[in-house]
Amino acid sequence: MKIKLKILLTFFFSIYFFSQTYLKSEDDIYKKIDLFSEVLNKINNQYVDEVDQSAIMDSAINGVLQSLDPYSAYMSPELYKNMTTETKGEFGGLGIEVGMEAGVVKVISPIDNSPAYRKGVKAGDYIVKINNIQVQGKSLSEAVDLMRGPVGSDIEITVRRRGEKKALTFVITREIIEVASVRTEIKDKNIGYIRLTSFNENSSNQIKQEIKKFKKNEKIDHFILDLRNNPGGLLSQAIKISDFFLKNGEIVSTKSRRDSENRKWFAKPGDILDGKTFIVLINYGSASASEIVAGSLKDHKRAILIGETSYGKGSVQSIIPLNNNGAIRLTVSKYYLPSGVSISDVGVVPDFEVAEENEEFRINTVTDNQLNFAIKLLNG
Repeated sequence: MKIKLKILLTFFFSIYFFSQTYLKSEDDIYKKIDLFSEVLNKINNQYVDEVDQSAIMDSAINGVLQSLDPYSAYMSPELYKNMTTETKGEFGGLGIEVGMEAGVVKVISPIDNSPAYRKGVKAGDYIVKINNIQVQGKSLSEAVDLMRGPVGSDIEITVRRRGEKKALTFVITREIIEVASVRTEIKDKNIGYIRLTSFNENSSNQIKQEIKKFKKNEKIDHFILDLRNNPGGLLSQAIKISDFFLKNGEIVSTKSRRDSENRKWFAKPGDILDGKTFIVLINYGSASASEIVAGSLKDHKRAILIGETSYGKGSVQSIIPLNNNGAIRLTVSKYYLPSGVSISDVGVVPDFEVAEENEEFRINTVTDNQLNFAIKLLNG
């Protein structure tokens, strides 16, 4: 058992510690491996309770990955299967996109009209407890697993929010989450409003069809693309949607460790809006693919951005299967806007900073002061 463990640890830690510049030689690597083996044996022999060695190793692997960035993580075979297999109504969710920050689960964005959204959970909230269980110290996968459960069952989550002195507690009933990627309506008789909540494989085609419908109405002379609380999705869709509004120039580029894997994408001739005035709404819940679209349109001065600075997720993750039927989610490259700026950690800054006015704020309702500001700006 010890020989197998040693081989496993040698392989596992060699991958990690080779990348650490502070280790000066191969001897340092093996000293760290020996140290980890010693710590593990001490835990097995002296810890107050009996421990699950497999669970400890899973946590160690996940710890290595999460020390790289908030988005890299280990998925056990069970979690990987759950991710790749569609659930058929057995489990419900809260309707939030989450990530990790400094070991704490952070809400990237709530999905429109989801149970969490209706209860008042907001982008940027830190989840500290789930059903009175402390979340800090758990992996993202473990926290997500705690949030899953039968449709119709209740869950209590406790969050910390910037600007609030006390923790906030929400009791939320799980539901099957159905995401309508594109919704449209006409505002003030002359503004084509497009709400995009995610970037899935059909998003670009849906937007194209909706814009064609708008263009048949001669009264429509302005457009609004609402990317608030859109956590992202497919890079290919972000590129296609950006291309709709740009006549030429770079849309986005990705850079990785290997120069041969660096890529750039460019717009094809033609602007689907024929140069009509165009506003993009963003907030802290706009992440990843949303930031590519907003950032590229801002860099090319094609759209006016209104709202709040976006999330700042400018990295690309790949799901890499493992021999144990699990997988790792690993950051393999970063996004760069046409200006050469990376959006990682800093986000996209709007041209007009307009914060949510109060706790009653809801997107595309009478309380939506950001949308109201955009409409007034377009129509004077």
